[in-house]
This record gives sequence, structure tokens and C-alpha cells, in this order.
Amino acid sequence: MLGIIAIVLGLASLAVSFVLDGGHVTALFKYTAAIMVFGGTISATMLSFPIDTLKKTGKIIRVAFLSKKSDLPELIVFFRELAYKTRKSGILSIEGEIAEAKIDPFMKKGLQMVVDGIEPQAVRSILELEAEMTSERHQEGAAIFEAAGGYAPTMGIIGTVTGLVHVLGGLGNNSPDQLGVSIATAFIATLYGVGSANLLWLPLSEKLKNLDKVEASEKSLIIEAILYIQEGVNPNTITEKLKGFLNKEELLRLHELSKKVEA
Repeated sequence: MLGIIAIVLGLASLAVSFVLDGGHVTALFKYTAAIMVFGGTISATMLSFPIDTLKKTGKIIRVAFLSKKSDLPELIVFFRELAYKTRKSGILSIEGEIAEAKIDPFMKKGLQMVVDGIEPQAVRSILELEAEMTSERHQEGAAIFEAAGGYAPTMGIIGTVTGLVHVLGGLGNNSPDQLGVSIATAFIATLYGVGSANLLWLPLSEKLKNLDKVEASEKSLIIEAILYIQEGVNPNTITEKLKGFLNKEELLRLHELSKKVEA
């Protein structure tokens, strides 16, 4: 929802500033320029990536706008309670936790390997490889929009050049007033190219990259927590070790969550 609001705000800011400067908002809508810029951008981007990557575009967009919020303090509290349980009743006692539908599949996989008695080094290798492959897929998604952000301004310039060629071709037949309008229309393509790159494509790419960083940090915490539990590390020690993944706000939230659990 926040992403949609940001895009609407950016477009609205552009339109409002144009109107306040004396322009008419209808002058910003030229379907020929839109066809050239957006059609050209999409076609160039499609040519840059394999079809298997492009098929994931819809899913990638959903991730950008509907991604779940990471809650590292809650994860730490969960693993601390899990560690208490394993120290009291043994590692097999967490099979019930694994069956919980709310548990992240990545976490479930790691805990299941621990219950199955797989060696810690193997558990780490398997989970780190999966996390790395997930990150690579996310980077591929970000690269699609980054490429679009690079092509869009160029397509805008091409649109403007073709528009000016048309204007200059009919120079002798146009009045000065018509000439001014035609030149202004030609530059709408540049506006579409630069505007879409900086208000849509590049911001989407950066958001996907940042989401990937957040998820990578979450997966790293999960891996370390699972291995600590497997090694039988003291629950309080696990909490202290995992605090390194948190910022100041998250540390405060962890303190509050810990109070609720202990109460």
C-alpha cells in the first residue's frame, strides 16, 4: 500500500507543479509519446532477459508492494522459547512447532533437519545455499526494473527526436503558435522517459534490493538461531548473541516482548 501511495504522490506532485506553473494538465497526456516510451522500454527490457526470468515479473511486483514486514525481535523470542523447550524435553520435542502452519518454510526446513539429526555443518551449508539462491532470484527481479530505468530516458529522447523531425518537416506549413505547441508536445516523450525511470522503474528496483537485504538478514538470524539450538546453547545466551542483528528500535521491542512473555 505504501508503494502505491508513493507512486501516486510522485505523479500528483509532477502534475500539480505543472498546473501551478501555468500549464494545463491535459497537455501531459499524449498517447503517441506513451506508446513509444513505454512500449520501447518494455520491448528493450524483454530483449535483455530470458523468458523464464520475465515470467516472474508479476510475482516480483507483488513482492514489491505486498511484502510481509520482517519482525526480528519476535523471531528471537520464538527461538528463545524453543531453546528452553529443547533443553527441558529434548530436541524431538519441537516437532510440534515444526508442524505449525505459521512458521516460515525456510525455518521449518532448518528445524526439521535438526530433528532428523543432520550434522550442524550440513545444516548450515544447506540453509546458506538456499538463502543465497533466494537472494540471487531477488536480484534478478531488481535487475529487470533497473534495466527498464536505464532504457526509459533513452526511449524518451528517441520519442522527442522523432517528434522534432516531424515538426521540422512541416516547418513551412505551421504558424509560430502551432510550431510552439508541436515542439512542446515532442518533449512530452522525454518527460515520460525520465519521469517513469525516476518515479517508477528505479525506485522499484531499489525497493526490491532493500527487501532482499532485509530478508537476507532475517535468514541469517534464523540459521544462527537454529544452530545454537542444535548445539544446546543456553537460551539467554542465544538471545544475547542474536541481538547483534537488531537496531536500537528493535532492541527496545525485544525488551518489551520479553517482558510480556515473562509476565
